[in-house]
Amino acid sequence: MSTTETSADDHSALREITPRAIILGIMVGMVMGVANVYLGLFAGLTVSASIPAAVISMGILRGVLKNGTILENNTVQTIASAGESLAAGIIFTMPALVIVGVWTDFDFWTVTLVSITGGLLGVLFMIPLRKPMIVDDEELIYPEGVACAKVLTAGQEGGAGMRMIFSALGVGALLKFLADGYAVLSGSLKLHITAGKAHFFTGMTAAPALVGVGYIVGINIAALVFVGGAIAWLIGGPLMTMTGYDGIDLADPGLQGTLKTNMRYLGVGAMVVGGLWSIIMIRNGIAQGIRETVGGYRASMKSGAPIHRTQQDMSRSWILLLVAATMLITLGLYYDLTDSFGVSVLATVLMTLCSFFFVAVAAYIVGLVGSSNSPVSGMTICSVLLTSGFIFLFGFEGEIAIIATLGVAGVVCCATCTSGDVCQDLKTGSLVGATPYRQQWVEVIGVVTASFVMWGALTLLHTGQGIGTDAHLAIEDQGRALEAPQAQLFAQLMNGFFGEEELPWTLISAGIGIGLVIILIDQLILIPMKSKARLHVMPVAVGMYLPFGLSAAILLGGLLSWFAMRSKTASDEAKQAGHERGVLLASGLIAGEAIAGVLIAVPRALKDTWVEDLLFEVYDPAVAGEKLIMDGIAIAMLVGISFWFFRIGRPRKES
Repeated sequence: MSTTETSADDHSALREITPRAIILGIMVGMVMGVANVYLGLFAGLTVSASIPAAVISMGILRGVLKNGTILENNTVQTIASAGESLAAGIIFTMPALVIVGVWTDFDFWTVTLVSITGGLLGVLFMIPLRKPMIVDDEELIYPEGVACAKVLTAGQEGGAGMRMIFSALGVGALLKFLADGYAVLSGSLKLHITAGKAHFFTGMTAAPALVGVGYIVGINIAALVFVGGAIAWLIGGPLMTMTGYDGIDLADPGLQGTLKTNMRYLGVGAMVVGGLWSIIMIRNGIAQGIRETVGGYRASMKSGAPIHRTQQDMSRSWILLLVAATMLITLGLYYDLTDSFGVSVLATVLMTLCSFFFVAVAAYIVGLVGSSNSPVSGMTICSVLLTSGFIFLFGFEGEIAIIATLGVAGVVCCATCTSGDVCQDLKTGSLVGATPYRQQWVEVIGVVTASFVMWGALTLLHTGQGIGTDAHLAIEDQGRALEAPQAQLFAQLMNGFFGEEELPWTLISAGIGIGLVIILIDQLILIPMKSKARLHVMPVAVGMYLPFGLSAAILLGGLLSWFAMRSKTASDEAKQAGHERGVLLASGLIAGEAIAGVLIAVPRALKDTWVEDLLFEVYDPAVAGEKLIMDGIAIAMLVGISFWFFRIGRPRKES
């Protein structure tokens, strides 16, 4: 038992759940939730809010108010992380309904209720697993939870960390306004190279948030995303233009857009392979997770001696009541969407079973490799394929089938994402002496409150920028749409399964083949060599799906993280401390850019307001000279951001 766990009893008299902690946690959770909505639609990746929320909390409660307790700070990060974790579940699935054409705009109650019900199931199904998985199983380390506990324990550094986060937030917001609001700097550095009939579209997106994402996920994942981009844009694209695939016209001014559409189907094939392979690879973990789930539920039904404060979970009566209420809400929601009681019952049953199954899987996997490496996309793809199969077998088709399938996938994905963060939060709580049932109730608060901002963020971004498609935008505004890679994947699958669209199976098969080759290289070469670098399919598939510029910016962040950790003289502790400072900087840049992106979307969504007239058109990127100036400013910005990361993240000399 660790020193921190041994001293947990000493915290029984400390304030834990207070109004200020709840309010602060809700505020941070909403901000990070909006940030993750933007980031996930922009780059197909999301980041955790636990450590940034803990640092902000310590900076305010301990640094400013001077009397915050470690348990209050833990409450803040628990609420915040529960809220932001919903974003991935929502942005992977709900935008697909707009992209596929079932919706023209996002429906408030559907988005909100899918978020609430999925988040609640992620919390509730996780509770009986706390003791067998988090307390008793020594194999499961829950790395983010342990890291957050260390940050909370070293609370005296919170003030400096908070200043860094807010400084980075301001810089990120300012740069976003300069790029998208006033067009002072290029949002994207583009390079188009031709060699005969071969066309290469390369470049780099000048977005500090993407550099931050690369820094957080590290060099391995960042490099894999870049490899995917290189496969698509430096190999696939030129081959298509050389062979004239599907009547591609080299004189078409929209050639890059045509290639992007085709690349997505390569990504579809690779993502499906990656999703299925991730489930195969964790089959032992799945079995163990289910065994511990059953054991946990059996143990929770037994009565015994009085339970110590640090081992008290939410009562089983409340768990059963909330699960039943959640199922009734989803049944009513599905009936309202489909107007078919049979489809609604089938969808509710599938939703509950899939949520239960994947919560157990996610709980086990994040304990081994952390939330950042949990194959959430793969699990969601599997739930989509499973649900689609059942819906098809029962004879349903068209819009009803699409809505039912994506409705199930949305709840399951929210449950899976939330359960992963709940695991880490409860691990943090066990290390700092928190009361589990109180943490579980504030998880519920975080889920419910953050759910109410998801619709607003999606609506503003869709109306102001476009999600996955430029079709609804004016000609002069096209090209700004957010990629939403996972949502576009699900939309394309739905059109192929239940719509009239004929899927390009040649490209999908090629993507499947690429995914299988990646798996073979990883399994037959890298693993036997005991290489630290691994070839995971899913990040490569995401890279194939994204424009090359996004992959290049993510790689830059990964390289900065790698360079900062290269010191041969610094201790491991100094390197880790430097990395954590870099993570705080990255989190601030991501939050700042995301908030600015949503704010910029407001006047665009309102259309022709005096606020909109204050933005845009300061420089005209169509003018060659002005474009060169904008590109130069963007390059200078990337150099400056890179230097900031390197300076902050490098290990410091120990006194």
